Amino acid sequence: MPVHRRLWIALAVLLASTFAVLLWMGREIHHAAPPLPERVVSASGSTLYTRADIEQGRVVWQGMGGQQLGSVWGHGALVAPDWSADWLHREAMAWLELRARRDHAAAWGELDRPRQEALKAALRDEIRANTYDAASGVLRVSDERALAISNVAAHYLSLFSNDPATKALRETYAMRENTLATLEQRRTLGAFFFWSAWATVTDRPGEAISYTSNWPYEPLVGNTPTKDQFIWTVFSVLFLIAGIALLAWHYAVWLRREPHLSPPARDPLAGLVVTPSMRATAKYFWLVCALFLVQILLGATTAHYQVEGQQAYGFDLSAILPYALTRTWHTQLSVLWIATAWLATGLYIGPAVSGHEPRFQRLGVNFLFVCLLVIVVGAFAGQWLAVMQKMNPEHNFWFGHQGWEYVDLGRFWQIFLFVGLLLWLGLVGRALWPALRRRDDLSSIVGLLFLSTVAIALFYGAGLMWGEHTHLSVVEYWRWWVVHLWVEGFFEVFAVAVISFLFVKLGLVRATSATTNVLFATFVFMAGGVLGTFHHLYFTGTTTAVIALGASFSALEVVPLALIGMEAYETWSHGRATPWMARYRWPIVFFLAVSFWNLVGAGLFGFLINTPMALYYMQGLNLTPLHGHTALFGVYGMLGIGLMLFCLRGLRPDVAWNGGLLRSAFWSLNIGLSLMALLTLLPLGVLQLSAALEHGYWFARSAEFMDRPIVEMLVWMRVPGDTIFAGGAILLGWFVLRLWLWPKREARSEPVRDADARAAVAHAD
Repeated sequence: MPVHRRLWIALAVLLASTFAVLLWMGREIHHAAPPLPERVVSASGSTLYTRADIEQGRVVWQGMGGQQLGSVWGHGALVAPDWSADWLHREAMAWLELRARRDHAAAWGELDRPRQEALKAALRDEIRANTYDAASGVLRVSDERALAISNVAAHYLSLFSNDPATKALRETYAMRENTLATLEQRRTLGAFFFWSAWATVTDRPGEAISYTSNWPYEPLVGNTPTKDQFIWTVFSVLFLIAGIALLAWHYAVWLRREPHLSPPARDPLAGLVVTPSMRATAKYFWLVCALFLVQILLGATTAHYQVEGQQAYGFDLSAILPYALTRTWHTQLSVLWIATAWLATGLYIGPAVSGHEPRFQRLGVNFLFVCLLVIVVGAFAGQWLAVMQKMNPEHNFWFGHQGWEYVDLGRFWQIFLFVGLLLWLGLVGRALWPALRRRDDLSSIVGLLFLSTVAIALFYGAGLMWGEHTHLSVVEYWRWWVVHLWVEGFFEVFAVAVISFLFVKLGLVRATSATTNVLFATFVFMAGGVLGTFHHLYFTGTTTAVIALGASFSALEVVPLALIGMEAYETWSHGRATPWMARYRWPIVFFLAVSFWNLVGAGLFGFLINTPMALYYMQGLNLTPLHGHTALFGVYGMLGIGLMLFCLRGLRPDVAWNGGLLRSAFWSLNIGLSLMALLTLLPLGVLQLSAALEHGYWFARSAEFMDRPIVEMLVWMRVPGDTIFAGGAILLGWFVLRLWLWPKREARSEPVRDADARAAVAHAD
């Protein structure tokens, strides 16, 4: 049986089995999720909260920005607290204070150590006991705990209003005044925060572990790592070592056997005919540059909120553009501009692969572009109305702010985007169809390219699998289908297939070996990638099985990155293979940067927070955005820019490129990202980790910690990196603008072009 056919069969079996397990575990998550009580009742019979209060509180939380203003169960923004951890600590301290005054007629801080330890033991016995009655749906708490809950709720009533007593906290948390307009909204928000904290500390029935596997770390109430987290962390490291060893063996035995391939003497793509639909993709790349620049501006504004809280250099910016909104748009645009670059590449590459321009293809490309603009403008307007409390809460889910990080779009806009992706699938598919019907050396690569296109279009539909009142654990399960599988999974396969196809067409790689490598790389990545989704769900009300599967398979995600240096060397070799390759120098250099950031951002910084024990302490600290920034932009952003530049080379074939602009843009982006990571995110994350280990997770996210002078200094240290990075983006945008507004024609004769290319290569060397 041919090697390619065996790899296709293996890939099909792998995907069928892993997705079967993923779906089966989704069913288990649904059944094992923390219950929502019908009523929370005190021992004396008073009703504190109802299920309707808790569900409405979550709707209120989502409308004000949800995971973009603080976090719940560790997922969300980092400036405000994790509200579940914050409530848990405040309730524990309120209970201890009440009991100290009742039993010892003294404040908690005045007690000696033995008495404090005795009260801590009593607290753990009471707060960890599961008093939820599944038959009646009633959760009963003692009168003393009910009073502690009431005291904590009063704090949140004040915090989310314009009460002067909590103004300093609002500034530290970057919250606008009157974050929630009505007393009822603030009361129900407290109900949701109470429930989210209750799930983190209450033992599952028959087990000595909470619904969130004892997360967050809070020794005051007995929330400490479990033995399962330690065991599966060890196995995770073992799986990583074994996977690297197997991949190294495969590379040594198979990939190095292939004889050297001599590149062609002239550019094989020089005669590529740019069709009307391919030419119509230019506007997509203009939009990519515009969205990228706006995203950077919003990112700088979001970071500055961490210094001044509610203002920007004395101007009350939070009154018109609060932190929750700037971060929403910043994270959304990071996905949108990268996805736009990749979608445009698909529209460009389809006719280029097949040599076929379907009827009305340009009309479809233009129509899809208009749809994209409508989605961006409409969704962002709805989010502003929701966060500013100008939208009826009943309409928020559909047209406002869903509150889920990276999938914040209102449901109407989600559906609109999904339909747009289906249209994109149709446009790319009909352009690729003649190539799919051919039986040649590129069939498998084209087939994988098409299948990844299908997956990109369909898997965004996972974001439609939850409703307004779907359980939080279940929403998180489906949300990571989008964030992990859609963004990190199938877009990755699409990019690998596109790059491999381009290298084959350029005559730098044999079609047979490229096909084998693409299929094998896809197999290895998806082997860890599909079930590796669970490492995002360790502490979202799931069972130990999720920790076991997530730890085991997410370690394999790092395996392909371990030998990324060899890939980088091959990429660099392609860029120097022959003089005419100087025309493609900068797309390939950006692909080279992808290899570097794959190793550092996705590999090293990703595995840093990947294992259960590591993530137990690090989730929601600045070590998480350390991985997020260096992986999302370093890998996917750099790849999007590289693909954009490759397409622009074809769209403007006779225009001379300003190598100085691209060189400055390239190094500014990479140096700026490095400084951002090394001067702020990494040291701040380490300081937070130390604080969490010493005092508990709540302290690492508290106002007391975030107001420290060293934290403010580290935040200001982002300025050099952010400035250099922004300069690189401006230079890139200026380069693209010049291609159309002030083009400089290349010399037309081939000998001169080759001479120029040799000079460029010599200069690069």
